[in-house]
Amino acid sequence: MSAPVSHPSAPSGYPILSAPPTYEETIGNNTHPPYAYPAPESGHGPNMKSMNPPPYPSQPVSAPNPVAVQTVFVQHPVTFYDRPVQMCCPSCNKMIVTHLSHSAGALTWLSCGSLFLLGCIAGCCFIPFCVDALQDVDHYCPSCKALVGTYKRL
Repeated sequence: MSAPVSHPSAPSGYPILSAPPTYEETIGNNTHPPYAYPAPESGHGPNMKSMNPPPYPSQPVSAPNPVAVQTVFVQHPVTFYDRPVQMCCPSCNKMIVTHLSHSAGALTWLSCGSLFLLGCIAGCCFIPFCVDALQDVDHYCPSCKALVGTYKRL
């Protein structure tokens, strides 16, 4: 073996090495990739030489039964007052604004009795039956005329 050649511009004691090969030289010299893996012998893996895949079922698999989907609308509880309410009618399932109907309730009769005891004997005790603010309110659907709710004063 020969001693490494030193260059005059190189520090003393350090050899001058040759330049690395170019890209073209590197590619031209290699005929196969540097990290080539050996081809598997037979089968599906390195240790599976003659395994057969599992057999297919002999009977055809039928499609699953179709599932019926039902859409459910959840309606928040409706609070009825003495004003019309926009809601979905539980009878006809339409969006409606309720129609109001006033009827005599407990507050109406209580007001009538108290006016009678105060001395309104000449018929003035029947005034609460004419005042909507003293009567119960029934809410009806304008489409199907079903009673959808009631607001009771007492």
